[in-house]
Amino acid sequence: MNTIRTLRCAAAVLATGAFAIGAPALAATYKWVDEKGVVHYTDKLPEGQDKTSVELNKQGVPIRRIEPPPSAEARRAKAAEEERQKQLAREREVVDRRDRALMSSYTSEDEIELARNRALATIDTQVQSAQAYSSQLSKRRKELDTKRATFGDKGAPPAFEREMESIESELAKQDALIAEKKRESAAVTARYDADRQRWRELKAISDAKEGNAPKEVGGSGTAVRGPTHGGGNPPSTSATR
Repeated sequence: MNTIRTLRCAAAVLATGAFAIGAPALAATYKWVDEKGVVHYTDKLPEGQDKTSVELNKQGVPIRRIEPPPSAEARRAKAAEEERQKQLAREREVVDRRDRALMSSYTSEDEIELARNRALATIDTQVQSAQAYSSQLSKRRKELDTKRATFGDKGAPPAFEREMESIESELAKQDALIAEKKRESAAVTARYDADRQRWRELKAISDAKEGNAPKEVGGSGTAVRGPTHGGGNPPSTSATR
């Protein structure tokens, strides 16, 4: 009896193993919806599936969401948005760097005013120099015009004409230089005015963070530092705004 029972158990084990070997492996099951709204359960997703699908385990429990690949338009929009965010970050860094330079360069509005006056004084000196030179050229041109009458019908010699042409050319250059310096003066005034306004804003933010009560900045008692950039026009931190 024991022998028969053993043989029967062995046969059952062999039959079970043969069934396991011959049975196909269970594939994953996917739940998806077609364009008509019909729900499908399949062992693989159809090609070109453009809606969100769900992978189910053997018990039919969702284990993973499968998002469809983005369309070409969606990819372009995403790339454009990423580039826009990068550009905004770069611009924000430029503004932050400029603000830090502004606050480190001046401790009061008086210092900004002093820097502006120095820059304008340099430009004004250049304008005055060009005007003085133009005055000398105009005087020489008047002298030559008077002398031209003495040549009579013979006409002025070539050297005379060359000098007149040189004077006219130089006068035109000086006029252009003076006009350019006047535009530069207006731009410098605008830049320093913008710096002063921004400095006030940053100072108010700083005071608020430190819990300081609002107060007048600048004033006659504020120490004024010299230029922080050495010689020439002190660069304005708002020049690229």
